[in-house]
Amino acid sequence: MTSSARWEVAVGDSRTTAVFDPATNDEIERSVFVCAHGAGGSLSDRSTVSLAKALTAHGVNVVRFNFLYKERGSGRPDPMPRLEECFSAVVDRSREELSPGKLIIGGRSMGGRAGSMMASKGFDCDGLLLFAYPLHPPGQPEKLRDAHLPSISVPVLCFSGTRDPFCTPALMEKALEPVSTDWDMEWVESADHSFHVPKSSGRNDAQVLEEVAAKTQAWLKRLQ
Repeated sequence: MTSSARWEVAVGDSRTTAVFDPATNDEIERSVFVCAHGAGGSLSDRSTVSLAKALTAHGVNVVRFNFLYKERGSGRPDPMPRLEECFSAVVDRSREELSPGKLIIGGRSMGGRAGSMMASKGFDCDGLLLFAYPLHPPGQPEKLRDAHLPSISVPVLCFSGTRDPFCTPALMEKALEPVSTDWDMEWVESADHSFHVPKSSGRNDAQVLEEVAAKTQAWLKRLQ
């Protein structure tokens, strides 16, 4: 699409940083994925960068960014409305700079949840891409974060590890029963919340990301 770029994005009276990573192989018709980091992460954390590299190698243009709390050096996430405001501002800048053919929102864990909240309110996007959706806090399966899921109307691709303490498979399948949109649920065998797999699985983390990126590529091509 174009060369990599670093942007300063206005969010109300504040500012944050976003980085554009262009596809490095067989770009999928100007598709752009605006990818939000997890609660303890940032645009430059290992998980986010590794995911972006895997996706760009499979034809996906990626925009990663810092939520405002991370930009100011805090470890305490902002309230959800503030997260959504920041996310929306980065999407607006991405549209302005890149004129995407397809715009997908989502991200890792909390970042993906913020994207799902936006999508449930009719935010203008072409799809939702979730990595390690935090359905419930570890050890607290009664505190489900699923009430808004039936309101999502765009196509969804969601990856979760079968060993993820934030997303018990049986509870996720139950939460998806009232969801009517095209929701593709992909379970990553033996993976935890960070998509790390033990040696006994017969795969390494790089192979897991390769598998995730390839499935994302195929899903995006179906959206064209």
